[in-house]
Amino acid sequence: TLQWETLGRQFVEYEQTAPFLIPEEQQRRLLDFLPLFLKAWEQSAGVIIFPNIQLLASEVSKLLTKEIKRNLNGKPAEEARLALEQLLQQKGEAEDGRLLLKTVYLLSQTDLRTMWNIIGSGLPAALMQCLYLFFTFPLKKTNEDGETSEDDAQTQEMFVKIMLNMYREEQGVEELLAADKLQSLIIATASLWDQCSHSWKVPTGRVLRTISKAQTKNSIVYLQAVDCIKIAVQNLFKLADTLPASDVCEAASIVLCFVKDSYPISSALLTEFENNDGYQLLLKILLRCEGLQPNEGDPYLDEILDMLTCLTTCGKTELKVSGNIVHPQLPHFDFERTRSSGMTVKNLQAFQVLQSIFQKSNDQHLCGRILAAIGTIWAWDTVNFFLLEWTLQPINQFTDIINFKPHLVQVQFFRLMESIVLDLSYVPHEILKKVQYLIKENIVPFCTLTALRCLLSMTKKDLLFSDIFRDSGLLGLLLAHLRKQAKILRKSAGTHLPGLEEGTEKELNAVMLKMVAALTAGSVRNAVVLKDYGMVPYIKIFLDDECYRGATLSILEQLSVINYEEYMSIIIGALCSSTQGELHLKLDLLKSLLRILESPKSHSAFRTCSGFNGLLSLLSDMEGALQDPPSGLWTAIGQNCILELVFYTLQGITAALHLDPVNSNFFQRNGLFEKMAEDLGSLGCFWTQGEWQIPLRLEKTRTFAEFLEAAFCSSEPFPTWLKNCIWILNFLDRMVKGTLHLESYFMERKPEMEEASRDDQEGPQTQEENPLVFKRPGNKLPASAYRLWGNPEEKWETEDCAIVHPGAVCVMVRLLPKLYKEGHSQLSQEIQCALVDHIQSLVKSEKSRQVMCGSGLLSTIITTCQDAFRNESHPLHLPLTRVFEKLASQAIEPDVLR
Repeated sequence: TLQWETLGRQFVEYEQTAPFLIPEEQQRRLLDFLPLFLKAWEQSAGVIIFPNIQLLASEVSKLLTKEIKRNLNGKPAEEARLALEQLLQQKGEAEDGRLLLKTVYLLSQTDLRTMWNIIGSGLPAALMQCLYLFFTFPLKKTNEDGETSEDDAQTQEMFVKIMLNMYREEQGVEELLAADKLQSLIIATASLWDQCSHSWKVPTGRVLRTISKAQTKNSIVYLQAVDCIKIAVQNLFKLADTLPASDVCEAASIVLCFVKDSYPISSALLTEFENNDGYQLLLKILLRCEGLQPNEGDPYLDEILDMLTCLTTCGKTELKVSGNIVHPQLPHFDFERTRSSGMTVKNLQAFQVLQSIFQKSNDQHLCGRILAAIGTIWAWDTVNFFLLEWTLQPINQFTDIINFKPHLVQVQFFRLMESIVLDLSYVPHEILKKVQYLIKENIVPFCTLTALRCLLSMTKKDLLFSDIFRDSGLLGLLLAHLRKQAKILRKSAGTHLPGLEEGTEKELNAVMLKMVAALTAGSVRNAVVLKDYGMVPYIKIFLDDECYRGATLSILEQLSVINYEEYMSIIIGALCSSTQGELHLKLDLLKSLLRILESPKSHSAFRTCSGFNGLLSLLSDMEGALQDPPSGLWTAIGQNCILELVFYTLQGITAALHLDPVNSNFFQRNGLFEKMAEDLGSLGCFWTQGEWQIPLRLEKTRTFAEFLEAAFCSSEPFPTWLKNCIWILNFLDRMVKGTLHLESYFMERKPEMEEASRDDQEGPQTQEENPLVFKRPGNKLPASAYRLWGNPEEKWETEDCAIVHPGAVCVMVRLLPKLYKEGHSQLSQEIQCALVDHIQSLVKSEKSRQVMCGSGLLSTIITTCQDAFRNESHPLHLPLTRVFEKLASQAIEPDVLR
């Protein structure tokens, strides 16, 4: 502060004595003061405390302007250019010029009033004259690398920053009009770009762009009066034939800035640009940009395209068009309610340049930028789509040539088309007809694939498209193609034919199936069309390939609404004919079956199509699959996947029995619970060798719920066989209560085409790799879904649940003696006791005992557990007797008495 006060007093003394000094002495005193001012500024971290700063700015700017004019006066251009260079250098006699420049540079960054004093000194015109010379007359001397020195770069940066700060203000632009160098510099950029000083190209562009943004009515009148834009366009036409495309873009972007930025004030420069073939110039320049390397000229190419996009909204009058809205349209579309935001297309000439570039060019970057520009115009105002499509028809016309564009452009184009439906809620019927023709011709499979994905996305938006694409013939077209492909697949019969079903063609089939699935979803009429085409035998051929399976099952599920028996016949048949290793096929078929069994109407068809026997045969085919260690084919599959298959199989059975007395009676009467117990017992995790083992004195006892928690929630090591047994017993427990079909224990697989290997095919996994992920409340399951258990902190106290399927209790009892493993006698007997206690809890209510009457549970207990009944010292004797007594108190079955 003391230093600034001292400087303030010194400057006051200078002000008081200056009027009495000769000019040379006055100038010398000011120049002696400036180093002190700059030193104070540097030491105060750029904070200036100087009350007379505006007067100082005026004095220093006037002196710098005077020195510039003195160095220019009467000298030829090249000599004047060299004199200016010396004036602004740090060395030699011209060191004062750099001192003045640096001071003005600092003062120009302070406040607006100070800036006005600088502008009023005449400096704007003087510096513009300097810039013109620096740009148009390159110095021949450079350093060894051909580049400017560090001092020169610092000087250039200060010089340019002063100009930018001055020309941001309209007052600064107005000051330029006194001289003729503004129009001279603009024309120079359009004619001498290849001959100008390379180091001054970018700074000149920055300065001119800043002036462009601050144009005034007077500056526009000035530029128009001297035909600035006309001459610049004429010169650019010449450059466009000789210069590299990136250089022409850079030069043209400067001229176009003045045209675009001046329009909100006056249309004069735009009119001059248009009258002198400005749009033809832009088309010529932009088409020359084909094949530019990535990032080569990108900033200026993008700038021209952005400005051209803006020019589409520059026009005197609103376009008035009346299109014919073809129906049907989406329910919420109402063109009459479409309101303009003001950013509407008024200049079709400008847009025609964009349209012509896309039509004539196959350059990926250029075409992509045109599509992005169109998307931007649509985003400005919804009306713009209709204004353009009802006049120039860009999207309609682009559809005819999109086959010839690069793949990424095709993707971008169909995303843009998709937005017409998704964002504008409009159905462009004429365009969709062309897309359908493109799909029919299938000249470029990748383009066909991309087009189909676009239509698929539209179809998912609204059911209306199911009718539109049926009536247009697209559904029939897809079915004909799929029939042909299905015959090829059937003919190959699993053998690999060279070139068959590879790459894009395979993806095309997959998307076609998805499209048919989307068209039949919720549309019984379309499902009937598919059936009437005789497609069912062909559609089911696609089940074998995993990349087709999801869509194929979806189609079959839609057909089930028409004929449940046909669906059940296909699915059960496919399950029964699948090989032992086709695990994922079985899982996908079972999940589809579960979705259909949600409808009670399907239960009868399931039974009559041997659904129960079919699912139980899956369990029979897995004999020995859960052995520890695994052997044979099961080694490669992994036990977690096998457990998943067991789960979905039991889920299917439970779903078919749910609230269906006929199916429940059928299952019970035909001894299928006994068959289930036999098949589960042969999986390999249950003991199958010999009778009950010698009873032991148990060291500890745990409940069945505690076993579940210990097996899956704690770090306590559990043998694999026991974990598998507990999983199966838990499934059965949920089946007893009739809730198994509502459970969700497993992570969903991603049926992606590129999924070559799966974790569950890498053999046995550790607990950390176990995909049997139980669902906690945080997993956001549907409200109807139950969970395996709650939080680990919760105790597994079994509720007094009603028994829905008593036969499943018999299955648990039949598996009771098989809960054993050599070397784990203590653990085996403990889980046996836990299971009996759990069964006892299931039948403790009178309601439960009533349900169990006639189930054969008493007979099962006696025949299965004779050793435990006869031996009073057996640990299971007492709990089994209690179960027996509870059931016998309700009613004694005749076979039990025998």
